[in-house]
Parts: sequence; C-alpha cells; structure tokens
Amino acid sequence: MTIEEKTVWEIVILACLWIVWCTLHSLLISKQAHKIAERFLGKNSGTYRVLYVLFSIITLMPVLLFQFSLQQKIVLESGIFIHLAQCILLLYGMVMFYLGARVYNMSFFLGITQWHNARKNTKSAPLPFHTDGVLAYVRHPWYSGGIAFIWGFGTISDIYLLTRIILTAYFIIGSVLEERRLVGELGDQYSSYRRKVPMLLPWKLKRLSQGN
Repeated sequence: MTIEEKTVWEIVILACLWIVWCTLHSLLISKQAHKIAERFLGKNSGTYRVLYVLFSIITLMPVLLFQFSLQQKIVLESGIFIHLAQCILLLYGMVMFYLGARVYNMSFFLGITQWHNARKNTKSAPLPFHTDGVLAYVRHPWYSGGIAFIWGFGTISDIYLLTRIILTAYFIIGSVLEERRLVGELGDQYSSYRRKVPMLLPWKLKRLSQGN
C-alpha cells in the first residue's frame, strides 16, 4: 500500500468514526432511546442523562486520539487575515457558550437534576420555555458557537477540514431535528418564537421581549 493510499484510508476511517459518533450521539438523546432506558433502568432511569453525557465524552476520546495521530496536509496557509478570522470565530464561539450557559439549566443539561430526583424517587418536571438572554437573538446559541469554534480552531489541513465539514453538518442537522421536537412539544408558542428569532446566526439586532 502506497503512502497516498494509506492516507486516503485513514481519512475514510476518520470520517466513518465521526459519522458513527454523531449518529450515536443523536440517537441516544431521542425519545425512543429515553423510553428504552426507562424500560431497562427502571427506577434508575433518572441517571440516563448522566450516563449519556459520560458515554459521549468517553467515546469521543478515541476519535480525537485517532485524528491527532494522523499526518496532516496543509491545504491553505494561515496568513494574518485567516488568523484574524479564526480569532473572531473563537471569540464568538466562547461568547455563545458563555451566554448559553447563563440561560440554560446546566444541572438539568448534564443530568445532575434528574439523577438527584431519581435518588429521591421523584420525576423530573420538564423545563419551562423561555426566550430571555441570548435566546432573544439566536435560537440555538451552542450550536452556533460550536460551528464557529470548530472553524476557528486548528490549521487549515485536510484532516481538520474533513472534521469541520462533518461536525458542521451535524450541528445543522441537530438544530433542525431539535426544531421539530420543540414544535411538536410547544406548538404555536415555539412556531411564533421561530418566526422572530434566527436559528443559528443572530443577524436580527432587535431584541425579543419576554412577552412576545
């Protein structure tokens, strides 16, 4: 096998690893997965979110280790303008993650709330729908910040470019699937919010009031 053939196969394997991880990450957070978890875990079903987060992190590690082990081929040299653009993207991504953490219930997101409630043998209530903070400007700040972060981090190489394309598609598809779920759960309330606030790019500067 030549060096070129080996490189192609490594890229194919990396692409498959990312696609499998993204697919598992989406499937395991679905309603169907929650129902199966409730059936198998029984009274301990409240621990599913914590287990899901741990599983996502643990399974991500070998994908990243394999990616970092590959030799990279630079496809675009990083000049001052690219460095500046990447710095802006990283700053934007960090702002989105920070502002998102201020409006999201982090304890519920990580599954800690559900875990504590499971220990008390009580069921976790669904989170209330709200549109304050950064959610008045963009519907999915973490997806938006995630896309910015992956394009702002690292060199412009064949390996990183592949990862960026796959993860960007994953974030966009994840946003669309999340939208469908929220419309199904909240109905006209979310549909009205969706018409007023952009999904990923906060291009509307007019702030959405809590009462709208």
